[in-house]
Amino acid sequence: MFKLFFLVALKYGDPNYGKTPYPENLKSQTFYNRSHTCVLGQKGNAGTRCKVQQWDSDEPIPRAELLKGIAGAHGLICLLSDKIDKEVLDTAGPSLKVISTLSVGFDHLALDEIKKRGIRVGYTPDVLTDATAELTVALLLTTCRRLPEAIQEVKNGGWKTWAPMWMCGYGLSNSTVGVIGLGRIGLAIARRLKPFGVKKFLYTGRQPKPECDEELNAEFVSCEKLAEESDFVIVSCSLTPKTVGFCNKDFFKKMKKTSIFINTSRGSVVNQEDLYEALASGQIAAAGLDVTTPEPLPTDHPLLSLKNCVILPHIGSATYATRNAMSVLNVNNLLKGLAGEEMPSELKL
Repeated sequence: MFKLFFLVALKYGDPNYGKTPYPENLKSQTFYNRSHTCVLGQKGNAGTRCKVQQWDSDEPIPRAELLKGIAGAHGLICLLSDKIDKEVLDTAGPSLKVISTLSVGFDHLALDEIKKRGIRVGYTPDVLTDATAELTVALLLTTCRRLPEAIQEVKNGGWKTWAPMWMCGYGLSNSTVGVIGLGRIGLAIARRLKPFGVKKFLYTGRQPKPECDEELNAEFVSCEKLAEESDFVIVSCSLTPKTVGFCNKDFFKKMKKTSIFINTSRGSVVNQEDLYEALASGQIAAAGLDVTTPEPLPTDHPLLSLKNCVILPHIGSATYATRNAMSVLNVNNLLKGLAGEEMPSELKL
């Protein structure tokens, strides 16, 4: 029997779920108890007998509870907010064979230590592409058309009459959009923006993508050219040592004063002090962020004092269907890994 430790109030549902986006339609076994024995597997299959210990709160697990629960576990399901470092791995001991994270990002995992121990890692890419792309477009439109400011004006009585230039923002029609990282999510964002009448897409990445150039009227360019020529800059790259702090003072100085900056990748890609200065000084027009450093962002953070900065609480994948699909993939990664089989989405270490 496998001992599993779940750091999430997880619903393990029918893989075909998603046709109706309501959590009550889940055909699932829901784990609410801290510890019990059950059989995990898709309906109709034999499944795997497991002893499940679960942190059943939406609040982050205290460190002491994590260390207590992980001891002797064969598998671990964790969240992006759970730091799985050397101490956790040491406490788990040699029995830990699989870590499955409910995220596409993995900067919370001590990958060097995990690799040393031969532990397999599952993650959840692809299934959140559409939801994240949709949220990015929504955030871009919210930011460039100044929707939070407009809503506040209605609520506080600032809406006195109609004026020609009042609450004007920037539109996508005939614009140039720069995408930093034209991977799965970056490409999905660009495809959704094209019908708005975008004139041209510029993108950076590891290499050109000729098939995208023709489809989107896109051009593979240097980061400098992207910053200088884009009306909208969208960050959708992975967080790597090379991209940490990539969007900094020098980058913002190259951008147009009328440009809009959007980040839905990882907070650490952006130097937030430099972003604040760029926004406060009028170096760039506005910014929309779904990711920050740290998360959650303290309520007294300078960025929150700016009208031209829209910040969301990291909700890129937050649709019922997407989170369910992520959960199913997460559990299947874990079970396949424990069985020594090919995982649906394994992170290659």
